[in-house]
Amino acid sequence: MTLIAIVACEVAFWIAILGGLTTRYLLRRPRLGAALFVAAPLIDVLLLALVTVDLLGGGTASWHHGLAAIYIGVSIAYGHRMIAWADARFAHRFADGPAPERLSGWRYTARCWGDVLRTTAAVLIAGGIIGGLVLVVGDPDRTAELQGTVAVLGVILGIDLLWAISYTIWPRKTAAAAVGGPAGQPGRS
Repeated sequence: MTLIAIVACEVAFWIAILGGLTTRYLLRRPRLGAALFVAAPLIDVLLLALVTVDLLGGGTASWHHGLAAIYIGVSIAYGHRMIAWADARFAHRFADGPAPERLSGWRYTARCWGDVLRTTAAVLIAGGIIGGLVLVVGDPDRTAELQGTVAVLGVILGIDLLWAISYTIWPRKTAAAAVGGPAGQPGRS
């Protein structure tokens, strides 16, 4: 049941986002579009309530419950950024907005380190949800599976940290430098 709830919430999240963008740009109703964006965090609250009710109703935690905590953490930490990403592309495609910028060099590296902070926030939120569920349920045997999710959170943060370090050492090249520079000249590394 929890896995179905996660999938349903993910679908509902993107329906709310695409509905908000469609309403904002195609129907030219920006206030209604913004109201649809507000539904995204409410979907997270609904998922948290479903997971909590499942465990309080006698359910035993599985990897699905841990995935729900990760999903909520990522949604809270990255939700605004995902909406802004989709909004920029939708505005470019349907409202003559500027083309989304492809970051390179140190600007991309700075964004990677910003992502490390967002991922840290997502990990802390997911860890807090897991800790809260363990406390609320109060039965270590039924929530033991959630401890594996805490290890997964460490792996996720470690991968993001390595990603940022790699782009600190080897910054992303500009598109022109990657294909040979201006006027066919060899690109600079």
